[in-house]
Amino acid sequence: MRRGIAATALVASLALAATACGGSDSGDEAGGPVTITWWDTSNATNEAPTYQALVKEFEAANKDIKVKYVNVPFDQAQNKFDTAAGSKGAPDVLRSEVGWTPAFAKKGFFAPLDGTEALAEQDKFQPSLIEQAKYEGKTYGVPFTTDTLALVYNKALFKKAGIEAPKTWDDLKKAAAAIKDKTGVDGYWGSTQAYYAQSFLYGEGTDTVDADAKKITVTSPEAKKAYGTWQGLFKGKGLHKADTTADAYAHIQEAFVSGKVASIIQGPWEITNFYKGSAFKDKNNLGIATVPAGSTGKAGAPTGGHNLSVYAGSDKAHQEASLKFVKFMTSAKAQETIALKNNTLPTREDAYTAEVKADPGIAGYQSVLSAAQPRPALPEYSSLWGPLDDELIKIAGGKVSLDKGLGNAETAIAKLVPDFSK
Repeated sequence: MRRGIAATALVASLALAATACGGSDSGDEAGGPVTITWWDTSNATNEAPTYQALVKEFEAANKDIKVKYVNVPFDQAQNKFDTAAGSKGAPDVLRSEVGWTPAFAKKGFFAPLDGTEALAEQDKFQPSLIEQAKYEGKTYGVPFTTDTLALVYNKALFKKAGIEAPKTWDDLKKAAAAIKDKTGVDGYWGSTQAYYAQSFLYGEGTDTVDADAKKITVTSPEAKKAYGTWQGLFKGKGLHKADTTADAYAHIQEAFVSGKVASIIQGPWEITNFYKGSAFKDKNNLGIATVPAGSTGKAGAPTGGHNLSVYAGSDKAHQEASLKFVKFMTSAKAQETIALKNNTLPTREDAYTAEVKADPGIAGYQSVLSAAQPRPALPEYSSLWGPLDDELIKIAGGKVSLDKGLGNAETAIAKLVPDFSK
């Protein structure tokens, strides 16, 4: 996650804030509709049109509220909102990545939503997603979209090799070799990114930090075992070597959708792109399984996604309008619409209708959500992947040893959470 911001981007963010702020500066006329501003951080091409259509539907049903829709690039939104909120110029509603929620709540930028109409149907949402929207016992967002990682695989290639989806990382190694023997293509291609390595940590019962004990755990015996397993999946029959280039993500994705590799670890945000590939013109060829388990026998994957959060700096009228808007956008009907149009996962069970689950990608990812683990309510948690990204790519590329790389990451992480012990 980018933490710095160039001077030109800072100027741009302030300009955007000035035109999109909530409260009395949002251009409301006396006796007229209340105008709230929503910063949407979704893909402007593939996802935004669905949200814009829902905004119009909301306005048609609520004549006293107008919604100013602003699409803000995801990789810029965190810094833009941080700057805008600090100068009292933030949007009334933000599509906030789950990792941002505790950080902005800690700064007082988000309003607590407990007891408001935005959370009136709280029991309809997956409990782990509500938990992930909390900070120090209060809820600062309503789950809007969710995701997790899964082992996605080419059913035809697996069938040709006479194997099923592996249950453990050791099974994956064997499966990769069998696929190579039977089909000639690699069985698995792993990522060097820290987020994709989380499942290896969970499989050993650990994480980057122990938030409750305030301890950094990336060099613990369990973490070293986890990362050792991760490292071992870049070498061997049917295992693709690590791609340490800047375009690694695209290379892995392209190989999978074109049938040049049989399995990868990936999230549901790629469902639409899976279907565009030659290997998945028949959508039912897409296999989705829980990530393999580690030595503990348990499998775990990180939970991602976005919440809708309300700016604490807006006045009462704008907050009330924002709460109504958030309730509408996270309703079962809206969630179903979003899933059908954008191929994203609903955050509430009653939105998984028969029509939604007719999509094999969505149905497949829904089936693995039980293995998704919520992030600890630690404001700095998402930033911890930065140092690991820097070191894991060196480890995978043979530039540094596993111990040296993890030690370097531990030192860098200690600067982000200075009150944590090693």
